[in-house]
Amino acid sequence: MQDKYEPQAIEAAAQAHWNASQAYRAVEHAQDAQGKAKPKFYVCSMLPYPSGKLHMGHVRNYTLNDVMYRILRMRGYNVMTPMGWDAFGLPAENAAIDRKVAPSEWTRANIADMKAQMQPLGLAFDWSREVATCDPGYYKWNQWLFLRMLEQGIAYRKTQVVNWDPVDQTVLANEQVVDGRGWRSGAVVEKREIPGYYLAITRYAEQLLADLKTVDWPPQVVAMQENWIGKSVGVNFGFPYTLDGAEQLLRVFTTRADTIMGVTFVAIAAEHPLASRLARGNPEIAAFIDECKRGGVAEADLATMDKKGMPTGFAVRHPLTGEAVPLWIGNYVLMGYGEGAVMGVPGHDERDFAFARKYGLPIRQVIDVRGQPYSTEAWQDWYADKADARCVHSGKYDGLGYEAAVDAIAADLKGRGLGDKQVNYRLRDWGISRQRYWGTPIPLIHCETCGVVPVPEADLPVLLPEGLVPDGSGSPLARYEPFLQCTCPSCGRPARRETDTMDTFVDSAWYYMRYCSPDAATMVDSRTDYWMAGGMDQYIGGIEHAVLHLLYARFWTKVMRDLGLVRFGEPFRRLFTQGMLTHDCYYREDAGGKKRWYYPSEIDIEFDERGRPVKVTARDDGRPVFYGGTEKMSKSKNNVVEPRDIIGRFGADTARTFAMFAGPPDQSAAWSNSGAEGTYRFLRRLWNFCYERRDAVASTALLDDGAARPQLKALRREIHLNLKQADYDYGRMQYNTVVSAAMKMLNALEDAKLADGAADNAALKEGLGILLRTLYPIAPHITHALWNELGYAREYGQLLDAPWPQADPAALVTDEIDLVVQVNGKLRGQIRVPAQADRATVEAAALADATVQRFMAGAPVKKLIVVPGKLVNVVV
Repeated sequence: MQDKYEPQAIEAAAQAHWNASQAYRAVEHAQDAQGKAKPKFYVCSMLPYPSGKLHMGHVRNYTLNDVMYRILRMRGYNVMTPMGWDAFGLPAENAAIDRKVAPSEWTRANIADMKAQMQPLGLAFDWSREVATCDPGYYKWNQWLFLRMLEQGIAYRKTQVVNWDPVDQTVLANEQVVDGRGWRSGAVVEKREIPGYYLAITRYAEQLLADLKTVDWPPQVVAMQENWIGKSVGVNFGFPYTLDGAEQLLRVFTTRADTIMGVTFVAIAAEHPLASRLARGNPEIAAFIDECKRGGVAEADLATMDKKGMPTGFAVRHPLTGEAVPLWIGNYVLMGYGEGAVMGVPGHDERDFAFARKYGLPIRQVIDVRGQPYSTEAWQDWYADKADARCVHSGKYDGLGYEAAVDAIAADLKGRGLGDKQVNYRLRDWGISRQRYWGTPIPLIHCETCGVVPVPEADLPVLLPEGLVPDGSGSPLARYEPFLQCTCPSCGRPARRETDTMDTFVDSAWYYMRYCSPDAATMVDSRTDYWMAGGMDQYIGGIEHAVLHLLYARFWTKVMRDLGLVRFGEPFRRLFTQGMLTHDCYYREDAGGKKRWYYPSEIDIEFDERGRPVKVTARDDGRPVFYGGTEKMSKSKNNVVEPRDIIGRFGADTARTFAMFAGPPDQSAAWSNSGAEGTYRFLRRLWNFCYERRDAVASTALLDDGAARPQLKALRREIHLNLKQADYDYGRMQYNTVVSAAMKMLNALEDAKLADGAADNAALKEGLGILLRTLYPIAPHITHALWNELGYAREYGQLLDAPWPQADPAALVTDEIDLVVQVNGKLRGQIRVPAQADRATVEAAALADATVQRFMAGAPVKKLIVVPGKLVNVVV
């Protein structure tokens, strides 16, 4: 055994051993030594985008995954954890444009680089299951399932108003529009009406909502999904109108039908067909419609935008009173939500109130709440209440509460053939068409004779030509004739391929299933049913994916179930959302007080012998900079700490252990080089302690329960108490306190100052064996080496599959206990008494304590209160 802790050599040897034995290659239906089937466990981290560089935030995420893998394997589970790459998408295409290279070249180089950065961390990934979503063998099944959805009517083509980025030349999802601009280009987003392909996720809205009750997810994630699906019960009805001699209905949906008598206007979206009709011959309306088309179609944009309207001079009729209601075009009305029209009730909707005040429209009170005074001069929150609301100024509905009014009004509308109650969802069908190059080709062919024709299954995959170099002027597929030109599979005439590619959320909707059967000749096979039985056992990833990725994956799974491909309907049984890793940042002020910020890659830090930073300077000029707080690690801010730097300095085990020790995994934690230094010193102490006692441990063949000496009993109790705590914390993924437990174990072993004797050596060997197994899932390399060097492998086998230790109940029993002593309720001392001491003995010990006597100051005792096992309160 080498005398010094040299992490790089130790870690290389451990990884070579694991690689040679294919230690992490998962097999289905594994059995234990007795031939009994092991319970399966599938733990998976969300696959990364191959940007090229790993930072310590990635290390934290993947180590969480890895720790769970290792502890469960020791507990007898057949565990599988894979890794892959979310490799298609706009970032790769934009990077390729900047570098004038093919996206495939940039992406595959990044995959190789990131994989090379992951491997020194010793992560237990089964690389035989590696998936890259840009591989034809993967995206073939995106195309295949799309065609099955097309057959079922789940996939369809329609023209709809969408967000259009004029710089990136593509459709953007609502979430990709930030303050009215494209999330990557920064260009002002436009509304465009273009054809595209959609998946009918709304068919599954009720299932998606109801099945949230069957999963073990963080409550905030469940709430985000529920809000996104947005189920509401209301009334769908129409405002009659006459146009071009024909009677028609302008339909709206509302959850506040009780306020229908307060309607003073109706507003429609600029893209509504009625708006286009009314714009004919009216340049003012036409100009306003054009203005409205600038901006996104996201609800978030509407909440902050300046509400503008244009009167059309046209009126519809109130469905119950027949009163003429003026029709407006509003920039805040979206064609994609509801039917592109809203009823305006300024008296009881804050947005409508502001709109009516701005344009001088009537405001009517039709709801009263506990007789509070109503004024049209200023909005008050109670105007929108419905809990205690009663209809007023509403004719036959006066005096009705919310539910009774809605029922009565819905019944009257139904009686007139104008409307009825309806369940509505905020969720909209998933538009998957992207006018970009680097994505899964949509497998359709356009024929002048036959129309849009599916690519025959035998011709899948439709290969994306990988050598193209985009220039930013739209998809190069639209100009690449070898891709475009094809033959119609129906009539045999010349035809052209579809050039839209699929949204990359399609790629990430089912990759975790392909991990289960990566070489299957079908989309999935029985191995997927094995690993995904009941859904994935544990999914780990950032809360930023709480809505779309998880929602689309759930939808995709339900479609696959309904097509008979899988036997489960929810993909992720349990979800853990890890906190972000932050980093210190530094600054310097110029003469004018303006701050220049510096990040880790731009500074040098000098440490003292205890690992504390004593001097921080800028690399460019060597001048001092000053601590300015923490912020999220981000490649765009150049403030990331790369694992290769930490591994080169301290080793992978230090990087892993401090990433776990920095804070509770579900909360944000700050990376600290000095903290990493402290973690390194702990691991070095462990190595040195084991080296000094290597002969005593290796020569002790049998473990003892510890001799009767109080010193050894106290040591065993401390070891087993911390084991019990670590065992509990592993179960709840509180890995930071597991590290603390391991540190306390080492402190106890050092403080015990054990002699060279059989009983002492037995206690030492037992304690170290527990410590190594406790720390192993977090720091696997050093513990693997020490386990083998100290001879534990001869008795227990390799640490990877060594049995998880169990806390000994007998060791937790103590002969003596410490009790707090209070005088008149204030803490004044502590006594140690036999664990089985009776009340009289406890009282006598408390009164005899010198410190307690001093605070009693000779006063007589009025009462003695004893709380068994906890405290004594002396009342004087």
